[in-house]
Amino acid sequence: MTQTLHQIGTFIYQWYWLPLLLVYLAIMVTILIENRNPSKTIAWIMVIVFLPVIGIAIYYFFGQKFKKVQTFRSQNQERHIRLLRVWDRLNPIMDDNIQTLKQAIGPLSRVFTFLKNQRIAPPSLYNQVALLVNGEQKFPELIDAIRKAQHHIHLEYYIFDCDDIGNAILSLLEQKASAGVIVRMVVDAFGSPKLRRRQKRFAEMGIQFVPFMPVGFASLADSNYRNHRKIAIMDGHTAFVGGINISDRYINNGKHTLFWRDTAVKIQGEAVNMLQTQFWMNWHLAGGEAFRLRDGYFHTAPIRPFGRAAVTFAFSDPGSVGPFNMEAMLIGIAEAEVSIQLCTPYFIPSDELSTALKLAAASGVKVELMLPSQSDTFIVQHASFSFLKPLLERGVSVYLYEKGLLHAKTICIDGKLAYVGTVNLDIRSFYINFEVSAIVSDDVLCQQLQAQFEADKLDSTCITIGDWRKRPRWKRGLDSVCRLLAPLL
Repeated sequence: MTQTLHQIGTFIYQWYWLPLLLVYLAIMVTILIENRNPSKTIAWIMVIVFLPVIGIAIYYFFGQKFKKVQTFRSQNQERHIRLLRVWDRLNPIMDDNIQTLKQAIGPLSRVFTFLKNQRIAPPSLYNQVALLVNGEQKFPELIDAIRKAQHHIHLEYYIFDCDDIGNAILSLLEQKASAGVIVRMVVDAFGSPKLRRRQKRFAEMGIQFVPFMPVGFASLADSNYRNHRKIAIMDGHTAFVGGINISDRYINNGKHTLFWRDTAVKIQGEAVNMLQTQFWMNWHLAGGEAFRLRDGYFHTAPIRPFGRAAVTFAFSDPGSVGPFNMEAMLIGIAEAEVSIQLCTPYFIPSDELSTALKLAAASGVKVELMLPSQSDTFIVQHASFSFLKPLLERGVSVYLYEKGLLHAKTICIDGKLAYVGTVNLDIRSFYINFEVSAIVSDDVLCQQLQAQFEADKLDSTCITIGDWRKRPRWKRGLDSVCRLLAPLL
């Protein structure tokens, strides 16, 4: 018996590499069959080869296209089938709206046409919009809207902290629920883990609460897909979208030493209907109790419209047919004639976005990109820096925000079209996360966004290509090393 065990041990010792080799080959073939972006394919193969065993585990948990993606795609297909009849009925109205937009903003109206043709969101006119800078401006408006809600309150957030502002909003939600207002909350399980501990209390108070894709041992493989959206909807006619989560860190009141610079937008009008539809779809995807979108949930046009802002939305998720948020940006950038101002905390652009910015700058458009000087993620920051040299060489102006952490995700094109949402200019936001951008044509909001960009430039350092070339070699080398992981971040 001892001799047999010894022979088995010797055989395993001599030939252990064979099954391991077969596993490696199988994984590499799987990656190639998935038809990934070539850079991402190479990156994953490097991780697997140079991190033996560990690389396989990382790929299993974060690299595979799991069945959950197919669920997302099935959901999107079902949504398109349901909306097809509505879309056909509304086509004449949408075409008229597009013509109105063409007269107002010219070729930039193609962004609205694209999202309409892809059945992502219809173009909506006569809305009222308000730019909200930082938590100091957003939270008073949000709390006021919650207080005024009569029928329902829908919240969808990535981070909902149980701190001062979070607890104040939760207390208000409990009051509204006890008064008969329908309150539904869906929060990302990874971004808001502490909120799940209150699930029993929420049920007792009449608040309907579901965590989005809880992360457990059995679901670790799906943990890569996160709901990064920040949406609040009250009574179907008032909504908030942007980069500001529910957390004290977004309020610059001295409690936190780090200044947090972010942006959101308040929208009132018919455009809120599309946000409502998206919330409804995600609520059911997360396992929330089913409900129908009937009277009270949709805004109907009043005799007098709210305002004159044209609004549409770009939605994207892992199951999207295409990276719609990125594509909507590319169309706007391609049609720019005068200026493009972009703010993002994380800059790991796709090849398409990087090329579009370089071409715009080289063709005479004033392209300005603002990033945080110090990010909250070491690897992502240095990976971001590795993409700047080619942009600087082609005439893109780059500003590093020094006052604190720049977390805003905004774009303003020609002072005519604004993007305010949850989308970072990186691969994760474009392809992996659930994201949303409000795309707005409104003179006042665009002027405010441009003015805020100019104000932020006073707290930033403008980097020239000469400055960039003078950086120490070890920093440039570190940027390049971190860039190798860029397709995976």
